[in-house]
Amino acid sequence: MDAATLARACVDAMWADDATSRELGLQLISVEPGQAVLAMTVSEAMVNWHHTCHGGFIYLLADTAFGYACNSRNQRMVAQYCSINYLTPAQRGERLTARATERHLEGRSGIYDVAVTRADGTAIAEFRGHARAIAGNIVTEPK
Repeated sequence: MDAATLARACVDAMWADDATSRELGLQLISVEPGQAVLAMTVSEAMVNWHHTCHGGFIYLLADTAFGYACNSRNQRMVAQYCSINYLTPAQRGERLTARATERHLEGRSGIYDVAVTRADGTAIAEFRGHARAIAGNIVTEPK
């Protein structure tokens, strides 16, 4: 199985078990080895007392894209450390896109950057995740 097919198989298996993302309306747009793109539309339930998207939902979108990107090579990975910088508020009804990109992968550790943007390209947040490999694979590869 080539790397792109394997990445898609991993993400399909993960998505099938990802009730949180499905229930909150996240959409899986694309995946490649070490990369993932997800999107969500800010709903009424995601808006806080400032009438902007609660930062926790933006973090959830970025963290989910990070998770799909770092697990796309069929090695189970978990977050070791993550940080986010909020740049611009997101509003009710806006569609946000999170693009996760692998920056470094060596041994059991990886670093991933996630850019969260509005549909017009405006930067909403920048997220960096450090991943650590754990035992196991996402899917069983054919021999």
